[in-house]
Amino acid sequence: MRRRRRRPDSSGPPGAPHWMTTYADMMTLILVFFVMLFTVSQVDIQQFETILRGIQGSLGVLDGGRSLAPQHVIEGGPMAAAALQAQLQRELQEASRMAMQIQTRLAEMGLAERVQVRVEERGVVVRFTDQVLFDLGKADLKPEAIEILKALAPVLREWPYHFRVEGHTDNWPINNEIFPSNWELSTARASRVIRYLVEEEGFDPQRLSAAGYGEYRPLFPNDTAENRQRNRRVDVLLLRAGLTAAEPIEGGHPQAGAEAIEPEGGV
Repeated sequence: MRRRRRRPDSSGPPGAPHWMTTYADMMTLILVFFVMLFTVSQVDIQQFETILRGIQGSLGVLDGGRSLAPQHVIEGGPMAAAALQAQLQRELQEASRMAMQIQTRLAEMGLAERVQVRVEERGVVVRFTDQVLFDLGKADLKPEAIEILKALAPVLREWPYHFRVEGHTDNWPINNEIFPSNWELSTARASRVIRYLVEEEGFDPQRLSAAGYGEYRPLFPNDTAENRQRNRRVDVLLLRAGLTAAEPIEGGHPQAGAEAIEPEGGV
């Protein structure tokens, strides 16, 4: 009789079946997942805050008081921030249109080289050098200055928001009976422009304010006579709508739509 050949063992090598490998991988992943959950639940709050402050400091984020942004923007997240950015773009476009009108009027008067107009984040800046409006060291409007302001008044009057007139000087000291320092001179010049706009051109005084910066906001270093002349200037600032809303009105409160910011710790 022939001997039967032995069939090869198809059960595979000795050891765990193949499905155990997949099962073991799954159990390992589950174990790692629960270890991670346990680790997160045991965070040292004090250490976490220390690390967070370090990260904020390295990114330039510092502790501060209340935000100047409206509360609904802070709480609204990215969508509110995008809406605020879109509003800013609309206001700057409105400011650009006004700047074009002013520049056109100045060109008609032949003053495009002597009076600068620019659009910045605050709004439209109409910049007069002191020689255009005032004599050196004085705060009385020159006859030429009155003609310029009178010609610009119809265009400026179309701006529906707040105006701020800002006076600047160079660092040349002044000390006389009228102006003890450059603070008084810069503020007096800004106020004199406002008086003309209100008394002669009928501007609403509630939409006007004056600021004097003295020598402390120079455009150029006060190291040459030419630079000092450039720094002596008066800026008529046409505030955009978003900044106008933060201006105080009668009663000392911000205008409608602005968020009041209360001082911390009392006064």
